[in-house]
Amino acid sequence: MTVPELRPWRTAGPRVARAAGAVRPRLTRFARTAKPRVARFARATAPQLARITRPKTWQYTAGAATAGLALAAGVVTAAGPWDSTGQRTAERDRAVALDHTGGTDHGRGPGNSGTAPGSPRPAPSAGPVLAGLGGTTTGGVKAAPGDRAALADLLDPLLKDAPALGERRAAAVVDLTTGKRLYGLDSGTALTPASTTKIATAVAALTALGPDHRLTTRTALEADTGELVLVGGGDPTLTAREDAQGLASLRALAEKTAAALKKRDVRKVTLSYDTTLYAGTALHPIGVNENLARVTALMADEGRTDDSTSGPAPRVADPADAAARAFAGFLKQYGITASPPGPSKATGRAATLATVSSPPLPALVERMLTNSDNDLAEALARHTAVATGKRADFAGAGAAITARLKQLGLPVDGARFHDGSGLDRTDLITPELLTALLTEAADPSRPQLRPVLTGLPVAHFTGTLAGRYTDGAAGLVRAKTGTLTGVNTLAGTITTPDGHILGFAFLANATTDAWAAQSALDRAATTLALP
Repeated sequence: MTVPELRPWRTAGPRVARAAGAVRPRLTRFARTAKPRVARFARATAPQLARITRPKTWQYTAGAATAGLALAAGVVTAAGPWDSTGQRTAERDRAVALDHTGGTDHGRGPGNSGTAPGSPRPAPSAGPVLAGLGGTTTGGVKAAPGDRAALADLLDPLLKDAPALGERRAAAVVDLTTGKRLYGLDSGTALTPASTTKIATAVAALTALGPDHRLTTRTALEADTGELVLVGGGDPTLTAREDAQGLASLRALAEKTAAALKKRDVRKVTLSYDTTLYAGTALHPIGVNENLARVTALMADEGRTDDSTSGPAPRVADPADAAARAFAGFLKQYGITASPPGPSKATGRAATLATVSSPPLPALVERMLTNSDNDLAEALARHTAVATGKRADFAGAGAAITARLKQLGLPVDGARFHDGSGLDRTDLITPELLTALLTEAADPSRPQLRPVLTGLPVAHFTGTLAGRYTDGAAGLVRAKTGTLTGVNTLAGTITTPDGHILGFAFLANATTDAWAAQSALDRAATTLALP
């Protein structure tokens, strides 16, 4: 049986926070000197700047931070979706503590119904986060030294000679300022990537769709028959929950639709739903699985049957039908009686009554990467297919991703994409391609790709890395995890003690102990991050 992406849940103890310079006088410094080596910001209403007090390993003080450490703190502060699980709480609190203004708010700023009173103002956009790559950060970010032999001496014992990493492993480390490879271990060998596939999906979607793209769900009224059609726009984040938290709301769509119908003096409708944006089978090759719903253009809350917003969860058997039935119930609350819904297709003559749209694509990409959201990954892969003229099924989505990466001039030799999430074990990616994707996302000339980096989970802070790196490289490693039975992968960025920004990809196949393999990959990343 396939073991999908392992998702560490939030730990109960203190979270990591990073010390920073130039603390404003009005802020109170908060420190913990007990056993925990790391601390977290705890109060959203009165954020306090925390500092790490591990004297033997990290000598971080408010007045003496290197350019690299300051940049790492900036990466942790990066703009992103702060969802109800609190996965980005530490980043939000730090952004408020430093009193930043402006920047991308990913649809949660003024004028958006998802903004709660007293919410923190937007954190810096991805441009300032990686300003050092353009040479504008104070002190600059130097290109990493080219001593490949020294790097090999560090990594070979941890990667090449590590029994925990199974019989097949490959790796690459690059300098993100230049793209120069600093370390390679069969870096051109294509292995099963698991969820690091989502890095490729993110780059393909952002380049195909653009940063302003949103996923729109609408209702349409057929002039001839009076049939009301709920048209799926391929937005798995569409929510039926009362508190939409900035996402597209099925309840709001029902309210708008009811108002439009009443203007037409319509109080009773035949309800249908349209999922024809996508083609092919909705069932992923892994079959029925709690890690994703059937891939359909219409669903609410990813077809989850509990109140979760990320991670594995039971799913409804037919997400489109369930969403349409929920929509019918909301219509009734607003005075419109609807028939039991059935599948249909809106004609070109149908008049659009109402629409609701997702947050912009950068926020969706960040959510996908931080939470390793398989439903969102498959949706973005299909939207990439739609945007590039490919058939919106599994095969077409994979072909669209490959075509986009090839168009960018990235090394796609040996790569195979059969889905957008990495749950398909027949997917293949090389470390060379993964590090090239990270380098592309760090290119100052491609600011639209920054969400690929800002969405990566932060070690011991967020998402699928929240329960890892309890000491050492906490806050310095930012990486996408990947785990299937016999597959353990890790790809992301590291800020070194002397201010270098590295991209890395570690892939291990045929592993026999998932936790041992995961620990081995974490040790390799930590070795790059610490003195």
